[in-house]
Formats: sequence, C-alpha cells, structure tokens
Amino acid sequence: MVLIDGKKVSAEIRGCLAKEAGELKEKTGRVPGLATVLVGDDPASAVYVRNKNKICRELGFKSFEQKLSLDTSEAKLLQLIKELNSNNDIHGILVQLPLPSQIDSEKILQAIDPNKDVDGFHPVNVGKLVVGNALLTPCTPTGIIKLLDYYEIDISGKHAVVLGRSNIVGKPVSMLLLQRNATITICHSRTTNLEEITRSADILVAAIGRANFVTENMVSNGAIVIDVGINRVDGKLTGDINFEPVSKKASYITPVPGGVGPMTIALLMENTLKAFKESIGIN
Repeated sequence: MVLIDGKKVSAEIRGCLAKEAGELKEKTGRVPGLATVLVGDDPASAVYVRNKNKICRELGFKSFEQKLSLDTSEAKLLQLIKELNSNNDIHGILVQLPLPSQIDSEKILQAIDPNKDVDGFHPVNVGKLVVGNALLTPCTPTGIIKLLDYYEIDISGKHAVVLGRSNIVGKPVSMLLLQRNATITICHSRTTNLEEITRSADILVAAIGRANFVTENMVSNGAIVIDVGINRVDGKLTGDINFEPVSKKASYITPVPGGVGPMTIALLMENTLKAFKESIGIN
C-alpha cells in the first residue's frame, strides 16, 4: 500500500507557482492578485481565509482581504463583488462559504466574473468543464487528478466510482475523470447495491461527508482510494474512509488529514496564476 502524500505534492506545486510568478513579475512588472471575501466571524472560515492569504503572500501574489460583518446585506456584498470584478489588480475572487442566511449564495457566486472565478463554480465555468475546455476548474477535484498523475496512476480505461454528487466535488471530479477516459459511476444516498458497485471500482473517490462510511467490505483488493471527507469525530479530523482496515486492501490511499486537503489550496493558487496569465495574454 502506498500512502498518497498530499502535503508533499502540494508543496511542490506551490514551489513551481512561486517560481513562475517571480519570472512573470520580472517580465511584466505585475503579479497575480487574489481577493478573499469573508462575511461574519465563523472560526473555521476565518482560519481557511487566513491560510489562503498567508500562502498567497508566500508565493509572491497580492492578497486583497475583505472582511464584512455578519449582518452585511446581499446588496452590499453584490456591490463589493462588482468592484472586485472591475479591479485590474485582482485576478481571482473567492467568497468564503457558507454565507449568512440573508444572502443568496447562488446569486453571489453568479455575480463573480467567470474569468476571476478561481473556485470554478460559476455556471459558465461549469458548462466549460462539461464540454471539456475550462481554464478554471474546481480546486479539490483538480487536486485529486493531480495526485493521481503525480503517482503515475493511469486513469484511462479504469472504472472510477464517485461517492457523492455535490456540485463542489462529486459532479466535477466525475467530469474530470471522464475527460481522462475513465468509466464513471456516481453513487449517492438513493443508490441501491452500493457495496457491489464500490467493490467494482478501480478508483474509488469518497466525498459524502460521513465519517468512516466506507468499510473494507466496500473496497476491492488493489483499489485506489481517494478520501475527500473532512469530519470531526471526538475532536479529530476523520475522513469518509475507515482508514485502517481499508488501507490493508488498497494499493494507494489518501490519509485525512494530509491527503486531498492540502491540494485544494495549491490548486486555488494555480487557478489564480492561470487567470492572471489569461488576463495579460500569456498562455
């Protein structure tokens, strides 16, 4: 069994991004800019945003932090998004979810300029993902593909089973795997014969948000197991995979923490660099 090291892969990606950003700064005098928008004071969201801004600065990007109070109106947030869209120093906009109940998240995400949508959630970018020509793809699913590539795991022709159909992970990772010529089965809460389907997987991606849901009975010998779950059990981070028994059957497996998680922020930064290059006409 090979433990897939997301921290290591993420660090290598960030190193390449910092190098490229430095070279582009010498060439153009400009650097990528990422705006993060945090509404309210949710502790977990505040930590995520703080980490994103910290890594931004480490890579030589500009960080534009926008902190708004919990009672911020939808109209005020929409006005801020409009201002960020028109700021030429900002190439990526990230609105930290969840948003307070008075704000329609869908309306906010759709207000972001698709060319600055570094989360890859705007309907325009989702449509481009489906037809296979998206520049900006969702960070966590793209991170999963990067991990498979790093470990030279051949995706083509494999049966990939995705547990979960969310717009954030399940659906987009299915599209990305399909583009790499995998055969895809998407499972969810209404799926019948779930164990039989998951046991048929060459690549199993668990993204349902239920701690230790996937047991050894659901995994075939030699399967590649990707755990996207982040659950807190007795104060500890736990994935959707029951790690110890499943790891004895898997050929490759991601741990939680330290697997897929670190890739998400690395791919957010890569998307920001891509958006920056696109905006200045460099491919």
